[in-house]
Amino acid sequence: MASIVTTPRSLPVQDDRGRTVCPEGAPPPERIVSLVPSDTYNLVRLGAKRRLVGRTQYCVEPAGEVEDIPVVGGTKDADVEAILALRPQVVLANQEENTPPIVRKLEQRGVRVLVAFPKTVAAGAAHVARLARLLGEPTAEVKAVVAEVYALLRQAEAHAGRVEHPAAAFVPIWMEPLMTANGDTFLSDVLRLCGATNVFSTRERRYPLAADRGDAPPLAPEAVGDRDTRYPRISIDELRAAGPEVVLLPDEPHAFTEKDAALFRALDIPAARLGRIHFCDGKDLLWPGLRALEGMQRLRTLIGTLPPSARLS
Repeated sequence: MASIVTTPRSLPVQDDRGRTVCPEGAPPPERIVSLVPSDTYNLVRLGAKRRLVGRTQYCVEPAGEVEDIPVVGGTKDADVEAILALRPQVVLANQEENTPPIVRKLEQRGVRVLVAFPKTVAAGAAHVARLARLLGEPTAEVKAVVAEVYALLRQAEAHAGRVEHPAAAFVPIWMEPLMTANGDTFLSDVLRLCGATNVFSTRERRYPLAADRGDAPPLAPEAVGDRDTRYPRISIDELRAAGPEVVLLPDEPHAFTEKDAALFRALDIPAARLGRIHFCDGKDLLWPGLRALEGMQRLRTLIGTLPPSARLS
């Protein structure tokens, strides 16, 4: 870890597409636009708020520190002209959160775009270290934040290693249609580190929607192409069969309500019988970097421990 932050100018900074965003020897960017809420949080925590000249309307954390940063739209519909008017030297984007046409338009106009795609908590920690390199020669504050990131990651891995009986967990991310995440996602890795297993870890998304729900044959792999298969739309029957022992209802990207919770509580699943259907902060599950790592203890408390004698089939 020390080599990551003590010689940031000796290596170029690459994004998760393998593209060089900051060439070797180039001065660090002083004007950054963040299209990623978690990265806005990461940069402020790294002490780089003064460099943030633009953010999305969903970049709301840390509360009380970002409100004076100009807004350039949402994560899916950012205003390219508004971004260009801010004269950014680097724009931060995320492969899942931001739309490819916006990234292409920015790059066509000569803007450097760092596209991140962390699918594990460890990758999220490494991304924070990459942002630290992007900022140039590290200050004591930056070094301390990166050290904190890796300390929290080690704690999380140690906790996961001590869990003898991980809870079978279900986390919906949308209600109509009912949608969840499989094992190849950041959310699923968060569950692992918090002492749970994702009951839909092996479930791939099928196209079209009727196929995902079991009402039609799925498209052949060659017809699916490069479409994302990591977020399946599932049926209530599938959920019953999966038998989750805990259900977590996040407040983003869909804000689950008491009405939604009542539907899950009425199901014949262990989580309902055990009273283990909980609302949670979606940022703890979905914001790579510092925010998710800081939320681990909250999720561990919600997931809790379930001795084998209490498990229901």
